[in-house]
Amino acid sequence: MSESAQPIRRELRQLTRLAVPLAAAHFGQMLMGAVDTAVVGRAGEIALGAAGLGNAVYFTFGTLGVGIMLGLDPLVSQAIGADEPQRARRFMWQGVWLGLALAIPITGLVLAVVASLEIFGIESASAAQTQTYVLSRVLSLAPFFVFAGLRSYLQAVGKTSPMVWGVVIANAINLPLSWVLVFGDAGLQRVGLPAVGAPALGVAGAGWTSTVCTLVQLMVVVLAVRRVPAPVDDRRRKADAVLLRRTLRLGAPIGAQLCFEVGVFALVNVLMGQFGSRALAAHQIAITIASATFMIPLGIGAASSVRVGQAVGRQDQTGTRRAGFVGIGLGMAFMSLTATLFFLAPRLLARIFTDDPAVASAAVPLLLIAAVFQLSDGLQAVAAGALRGAGDTRPAMIANLVGHYGLGVPLAVLLAFGLGWQGPGLWWGLVIGLTVVGVWLAARFWRLTSKLVARA
Repeated sequence: MSESAQPIRRELRQLTRLAVPLAAAHFGQMLMGAVDTAVVGRAGEIALGAAGLGNAVYFTFGTLGVGIMLGLDPLVSQAIGADEPQRARRFMWQGVWLGLALAIPITGLVLAVVASLEIFGIESASAAQTQTYVLSRVLSLAPFFVFAGLRSYLQAVGKTSPMVWGVVIANAINLPLSWVLVFGDAGLQRVGLPAVGAPALGVAGAGWTSTVCTLVQLMVVVLAVRRVPAPVDDRRRKADAVLLRRTLRLGAPIGAQLCFEVGVFALVNVLMGQFGSRALAAHQIAITIASATFMIPLGIGAASSVRVGQAVGRQDQTGTRRAGFVGIGLGMAFMSLTATLFFLAPRLLARIFTDDPAVASAAVPLLLIAAVFQLSDGLQAVAAGALRGAGDTRPAMIANLVGHYGLGVPLAVLLAFGLGWQGPGLWWGLVIGLTVVGVWLAARFWRLTSKLVARA
């Protein structure tokens, strides 16, 4: 091994050690959502539609809150890199207070939206079921945000296994609890178990299950935080207006960035519906597969944020650049493998999700485009994480706004409706937008790390 390659290999090992559990935790969260959909789907189309709409509202506003909480990532990791454990612990506590505070207005917004569904043309039966679901789910917002804050601290100090254990335990209880709460005694009898007097809560049962699972994950990370020795600091638990403002300054652009990302995919989903149920089904298959593979670069991006932040805290310019570009290289390498799979076996992948040959055939061209999509999505996810670790959060917000809404969406509409490409046209628009965002962010990180990066 050449001497110059040793730091890169060492960085790759450390990055992978962080990224694997974080990616596994992200994948576990996605799995819980898939299980919830499978259970509620057996309660009827109104219940399934209500849970889907309720989740869309919940995660639209929840994403904003979690994005703001991600403002802690650079602050905590840079403090750890600078060997300032007291400061890192203080930021963790600011995350607790910020998460609880954010939950109040965001809960109000969620409730206001679901109370107004009929104004937007949603049928009364679906609106009522959606409200029932959200009322049971919205209670998880506060623990969800606090969990995000504690996760930032734990990953910065290298304790990532609690996030994995939390999602494993949550997945273990999710299916049986959801089944019992949704269907009650009838559900138990359907699987050969005796009745115990459990009421059938319907779609509300799925919401309560999600709330319980969120609380379980929070309890696991709380126990993990308590096992990390707290430095002597009588003020660490107190709310600090200066530190809270700093977190908000970094987190608000991340929240906006994530909302822009979620918004563009939601918009494409709506536009795809214009081409009929088969095109929409094909789109759902392709986006589900692409979302599953995206969990890996999402984990790599989170790990890169930590490694870059720690290097910035040490005031190590070479280490900062190395951490970011090793992460980008790892993310692109993985997504190259998945892109190859998408290119070589699109029909095989589609048939995993449908027995309808017409739907599978409609999904094939989308999965071929997704092969390109993989590279762009992986690049932007990891580059955004690297910039977040450096405390440079505004470029990702601006890039997503310009890349998607200034270029990607208009081109998608032109290709799909103007040139008649339909679904594939929408997907090429997504590819163009993601490519612009990814290249923009990677170039920004290159320029930013050409000199010593100041701490956030």
